[in-house]
Amino acid sequence: MLTQPLLDKLSRLRLTAFRAALEEQLHNPQYAALPFEDRLGILIDRECTHRDDKRLERRLKTARLRLPATIEDLDMSASRGLDRSLVLHLTQGEWIAQHLNILVLGPTGVGKTFLTCALAHSACRYDFTVRYYRTSRLLHQISLAHADGSYPKLLGTFARTQLLIFDDWLRDPLTRSQSQDLLEILDDRYGRSATLVATQVPVSEWHARFPDPTIADAILDRLVHNAYRLTLRGESRRKTDSPLPMPTT
Repeated sequence: MLTQPLLDKLSRLRLTAFRAALEEQLHNPQYAALPFEDRLGILIDRECTHRDDKRLERRLKTARLRLPATIEDLDMSASRGLDRSLVLHLTQGEWIAQHLNILVLGPTGVGKTFLTCALAHSACRYDFTVRYYRTSRLLHQISLAHADGSYPKLLGTFARTQLLIFDDWLRDPLTRSQSQDLLEILDDRYGRSATLVATQVPVSEWHARFPDPTIADAILDRLVHNAYRLTLRGESRRKTDSPLPMPTT
């Protein structure tokens, strides 16, 4: 049996997992009792699983999520204010395909970033392109892009990303130029892509955070009206998870 030429061909075809599974079958006599279709199915399943794993790895590398959170790790107890059925529905990614948005709201420390990253991880599992940004760092990156002439290219990257995430949204004061940049990003994406915003600032206070009311109207119109809202409540997780003893007085 000319197994080595066959294995070499599988390598040239980049069927690495298929090859590894075939070598396993060749060295394990227990597989000989299985029908050909079953053995072939095992080989194909191994290759498909390998490719799915590599694809997820690439998606997560591009996303650069702040936390390695998954939906399986998420605390959806009633005390946190989450609608379990809604969260599980959102993990399936239909809202991304429909070009809708999500607003993750709540006071500092309640787990907004963790929930955000868990939803983003689920999106990567469904093979959506994802990019996560802390808003202040995104704005700094945009200012550098203006300076070196790469701003149009950066806008194109944002526009092509199926799920764009702004964490710590409106935490810091914005200039008019920064507001205009955010509007350009959201205008390119409206009706074409999905956006997720995580913030401790209530939506009712967003308008006042923008120096130009006209730009504020335009941004809120593109971001808020077609968005699911997930509002977290409870004590700061940083406080409850602290290894230090709680003060008694």
